Amino acid sequence: MIAVEEVSTAEDRAALKAAAAEFTRREIAPHMQEWEDAGELPRELHRKAAAAGLMGISVPESAGGSGGGLLDTIAMQEGMFAEGATSGLMSALFTHGIAVPHIVAHGSQELIDTYVRPTVAGEMIGSLGITEPGGGSDVGNIRTTAVRDGDEWVINGSKTFITSGTRADFVTTACRTGGPGAGGVSLIVVPTTTPGFKVDRKLAKMGWHSSDTAELSYVDVRVPVTNLVGDENAGFWYIAEQFVVERMALAIHGYAIAERSLELTADYCRQRTTFGEPLIKRQVVRHKLVEMRRQVEAAKAFTYAVAQQYVDAGGVNEAVIAQACLAKETACNAATYVCDQAVQLHGGTGYMHGTEVERHYRDARLLPIGGGATEVLTDLAAKLLGYTK
Repeated sequence: MIAVEEVSTAEDRAALKAAAAEFTRREIAPHMQEWEDAGELPRELHRKAAAAGLMGISVPESAGGSGGGLLDTIAMQEGMFAEGATSGLMSALFTHGIAVPHIVAHGSQELIDTYVRPTVAGEMIGSLGITEPGGGSDVGNIRTTAVRDGDEWVINGSKTFITSGTRADFVTTACRTGGPGAGGVSLIVVPTTTPGFKVDRKLAKMGWHSSDTAELSYVDVRVPVTNLVGDENAGFWYIAEQFVVERMALAIHGYAIAERSLELTADYCRQRTTFGEPLIKRQVVRHKLVEMRRQVEAAKAFTYAVAQQYVDAGGVNEAVIAQACLAKETACNAATYVCDQAVQLHGGTGYMHGTEVERHYRDARLLPIGGGATEVLTDLAAKLLGYTK
């Protein structure tokens, strides 16, 4: 088990990356296609990842985690992606990365003890319920309502595209508790065993096959008022402050699956023979590989730079928010290009279901959409960078 609270140097992060890679080789890679076909991960994998010290990275020790920060998360994720973990698997295994940070930062000790600690221990699975049918990235116009009735909130509404929604034990749910707009949104933790809560359907997707995605409904769902995270009507701001880390995580997904796909493709081009020579002997192939490498390196360097800026700033500010938007776009564009070229250079083999580059190709297409669509984040960056006047 890695003592992440001590991981602060480049050497320590290298050790963490190696440990995460070994865990992936042993516990994930042999089962990747099985879980892709099943459409979800086994709960046991969460417990194994927790036992290996991976689930608690970047979660404070005071909340049951092992400490560390964004740079440690990068090291861990790079190690896993390098050994064949998919973007979908990482989203499903580490959904707590978007489900519990708001609770850790603003929730009561009771909420932390009830939901965060068991999740970090691999015994519970959490989801984040924000997106609604027809709502997309428009967080400020949440329609799901929570009305106080004595000592309870009564919740009515629906959510869609919810990662790990079919397996979740609780959903950190964005609800309208006040007036219109961003100022009327709150976060409330909803156990999925609560009467009136229902998984309406499991959604089939182009990619992220090993990550279950759900459409949820809330019909007169009653939870204690103590399940409110932080202050009433402050939920929009809690969501916004955590969006930076989520977008940085997707940037890591982007350049990391691109880097893995490039490595697989270069090896394939060395081994594949066409017209009596290795494929890599063709100039057009070599130039494609170089362009793939350029995009990977540029995206990786930019993401690292923004991560360091976030660390140096001690959290979120407008400059970091804007740069995170740009880093996500850069890395997602690299992923869609590189994974596409990886399939192309693999030829018919790359188009076959079960080929690793085929998985990454499908997964890459979601990255410019998830965590805020590129178009939405570009406009946000324009405002923050002063380009709207």
